[in-house]
Amino acid sequence: MTVPTWASRLPWIDGGGGLVVGLVLLPLRGWLADLHGLPLEVMNVTVAANLIYGTCGLLLAASARPMPAIVGLALANIAWLFVCLGLVATHADTLGLTGVLHLGGEGVYVGVLGAVELRYRHAIRRAGA
Repeated sequence: MTVPTWASRLPWIDGGGGLVVGLVLLPLRGWLADLHGLPLEVMNVTVAANLIYGTCGLLLAASARPMPAIVGLALANIAWLFVCLGLVATHADTLGLTGVLHLGGEGVYVGVLGAVELRYRHAIRRAGA
């Protein structure tokens, strides 16, 4: 299998993306909760999850990248896809279009990212620090 050159940088992309999203959402969470039709607590949890996940992803990117951690990162992404879908389903009665687009888009993005990380896990491991 030919491995794309960018595959080794996936933990940096993943962790950095999660951290940036968390930092952007942090000051906007109240406004976005209203805009999306979500309880503030849900936005607080998604912000916290992004900040924690992003930090862990960046720590992994800067490490020797043990295989269990790479697989855990990928599976966490795939799990977050289902969390996002669950939030859409749970809050369908109040969720607006922006909320569906936000949660659905984030879910699809991280689900695909997790699948790609699983596919290229060996290249990610070999590129570890």
